[in-house]
Amino acid sequence: MEKQEKTSRQKVNYQKKLEATLVQLEKESKVPTLLLHSCCAPCSTYVIEYLSQHFYVTVFYYNPNIDEKEEYAKRSKEQRHLIEVMPTRYPVQFIEGPYEVEAFTKKAQPLREEQEGGARCTMCYGMRLAKTAQYAKEGNFDYFTTTLSISPLKDAIRLNAIGEALGEKWGVSYLLSDFKKKEGYKRSTLLSETYGLYRQDYCGCSYSKRQS
Repeated sequence: MEKQEKTSRQKVNYQKKLEATLVQLEKESKVPTLLLHSCCAPCSTYVIEYLSQHFYVTVFYYNPNIDEKEEYAKRSKEQRHLIEVMPTRYPVQFIEGPYEVEAFTKKAQPLREEQEGGARCTMCYGMRLAKTAQYAKEGNFDYFTTTLSISPLKDAIRLNAIGEALGEKWGVSYLLSDFKKKEGYKRSTLLSETYGLYRQDYCGCSYSKRQS
């Protein structure tokens, strides 16, 4: 059954799902609110540009996987800077989540031998999206989603499965997406260069740093 469900998900075009949702939202009189989890400013560039045409976006910077507090603060500052200088149809807000590296380290320790992209990363996706879903519920947001699928190295199937499950748990709609589609990743690199953004060469945790 699990194999059949995975195969079924692989057939889903999440970009088309997103586009269908956006078409439906355009028919409504109210502009919906979206809590957008962001891993970093460069990955958020295209996503903000795209989604701020349809939502009041609040960027939620929460990344307990980042192993150094200075790095966490540097990426957060760059995220704030991008929001300040980037023109958008609807205004974009910012929330910085707590720095909870100890909680991440405790959960990652049993998975320390896992390869990058495996079970440890799945745990990390879940941890970040769970906090986003919680904040979305507490803030009465209409939707939540994440920038993570912009990366060619991130599994959109897993991300959407986790997001949907958490959306059902918290009672907030998860915005299905695969932002790397339609040259989203290429656009994000171009925008990063345009705004002169600091672009790190590893995801954030000590494990990804060693493998970068």
